[in-house]
Amino acid sequence: MTTQTEDTLTLATASSNGTAAQASPFRLKLAGIGFTFAIALMGYGLYRLPGFDHVGQLASAIIIAVVYRQLWGYPESLRAGIQFSAKRLLRLAIILFGLKLNMDVIFHQGLGLLVRDAGTITFSILMTLLIAKLIKADQSLSLLLGIGTGVCGAAAVAAVSPILNAKEEDTALGVGIIALLGTVFAVGYTIIRPFVHLTGIQYGIWSGISLHEIAHVALAAAPAGQDALAIALLAKLGRVFLLIPLSFILMYWMKRKNNIQTGSKIDFPWFLIGFIVMSFLGSYVLGKSVVVPPNAMDGVSTLTTFILTMAMVGLGLNVSLNDLRTKALRPLAAMTVTSLLLSLLTWLSL
Repeated sequence: MTTQTEDTLTLATASSNGTAAQASPFRLKLAGIGFTFAIALMGYGLYRLPGFDHVGQLASAIIIAVVYRQLWGYPESLRAGIQFSAKRLLRLAIILFGLKLNMDVIFHQGLGLLVRDAGTITFSILMTLLIAKLIKADQSLSLLLGIGTGVCGAAAVAAVSPILNAKEEDTALGVGIIALLGTVFAVGYTIIRPFVHLTGIQYGIWSGISLHEIAHVALAAAPAGQDALAIALLAKLGRVFLLIPLSFILMYWMKRKNNIQTGSKIDFPWFLIGFIVMSFLGSYVLGKSVVVPPNAMDGVSTLTTFILTMAMVGLGLNVSLNDLRTKALRPLAAMTVTSLLLSLLTWLSL
């Protein structure tokens, strides 16, 4: 596997230096896709190291992509393949992500938590935007961070970015910031758990309705026991479910905004239909009408994460550290304050 990775990077580097200038566009596109595959593989390897296992696979791959961009620049000859990963593979990953959403469990057991989940999403978005406005932070990036905080982290940012016509650089920054800050909060929850005076179930609900990513929820809730972990994941799945109506609300808002400002229209996010179809398929067909081995579903889940990692590499290559310093610090501050308030208010509500 190491040899394959080295061969792919060698081809990509040679192409970007112009030695493959005579190569066909198709071969260069394949080389670009292979380039994102190689860095995603490196990101997976970095994620397996102590310390980075808490940061996450997506953020680890983005870190490598950003470092590459700063040291060697953007590989222009591979742009078509990199953009294919950043856009097409991103949509494919979101569609496959729908298999992780068990709608049956939500409808039958989690309806009571949906009210709390809706409150979390509404508060996160509005508070992040309000703070961002007060401190004159970038509104586009702040909106992505608010949605990621309220819904389900990187997956939510990736899902709504095409709807909001967000810059690829903002998407990558949003994913990286949420992954890192969410990890800090998840670890913080495990540290303060003995001092918050909550039952295991209450602590699980608190984790599920306030933390950023599913992985962060699992990390924080697992030490409190299986019951706490189960209710935490159920609460988190409710927030993932609400990504569907939120996406259509954002699409309606963007249409009104564009019609008022320019008269233009936005493309319908067809990948969301795929997300919904896969959600129903995973909830009511696979494992019921159609028997699927558990290891097969685990394999699809792993593949989905890796495809999403390749997409994040494509996005990460667009990140400039100079822009990170000048553009991301204030949105990060807005998100941090929002996350702290969210944790406090949800804890007090239990």
